[in-house]
Amino acid sequence: MNNGKLSIVGTPIGNLSDLSPRGAETLEKADYIAAEDTRVTMKLLTHFGIKKPLLSCYAPKEQEKSEKILSLLSEGNHIALVSDAGMPCISDPGAVLVKKCADKGIPVEVIPGCNAAVAAVAVSGLEVDRWIFEGFLPVPKKERFELLDEIKDLSHALVFYEAPHKLRQTLSDLRETLGGERKAALCRELTKIHEEVIRGTLSELSELYKENDPRGEFVIVVGKAEKSEKNSGEFTLEQAAELARGLVKNGEKLSEACRQAAKATGIPKRDIYSALSIQE
Repeated sequence: MNNGKLSIVGTPIGNLSDLSPRGAETLEKADYIAAEDTRVTMKLLTHFGIKKPLLSCYAPKEQEKSEKILSLLSEGNHIALVSDAGMPCISDPGAVLVKKCADKGIPVEVIPGCNAAVAAVAVSGLEVDRWIFEGFLPVPKKERFELLDEIKDLSHALVFYEAPHKLRQTLSDLRETLGGERKAALCRELTKIHEEVIRGTLSELSELYKENDPRGEFVIVVGKAEKSEKNSGEFTLEQAAELARGLVKNGEKLSEACRQAAKATGIPKRDIYSALSIQE
């Protein structure tokens, strides 16, 4: 029997009316629908009057579930792959299954749909001609700060996802690493009833939720880093380290002090940080 086909279908991120006609048609024609959470997908299918057998394909069991789906595809079935909201494979399950299909020569098509990152970039009001999607930041503190330090000076806007119970800490970490004056947009509950876009600096956004409890799902868009002038030899590493040390004495956190010193002197922040660590 010939192989079947896998259709990656983008689904609404809040407003069910955003499902495309082609997306609805694909779900209607598929033999099975592979879903991140079958309960969530059932609500979508019920809304559109679609009745199809559902297959579970959630992150912790993605490898195992993909094998079963792959077997059905090999028998000639047409399977539609969806996540709870947005595009599968983008901070959602699906990439494992798609790779397995590609490796075995099973046809894969994509039906474009909603994506929270793209929607947030569009509505952010920032310079977004170039941007990088980072999704959810690593949970371990060391890995998180290593990643942020790696991308902080890029001349691209940065896009992050975050859950409400982690938002305060993430905004604080972004402010500390990227700089409190960095412009950003906090996009909450996009396409839903309580959609909200709050624009300001990372310091302002961080202060906002010190008193208010974050609610809903968030996309954080951070503006591109300002281009710093390269060190022309006017400043030495010792001078930059001394500047950072003075800022620390005046109450700045070490990471922020090194960032400010780097911006003022053109000496790389990591070099200043290392110099201070060695001297301590």
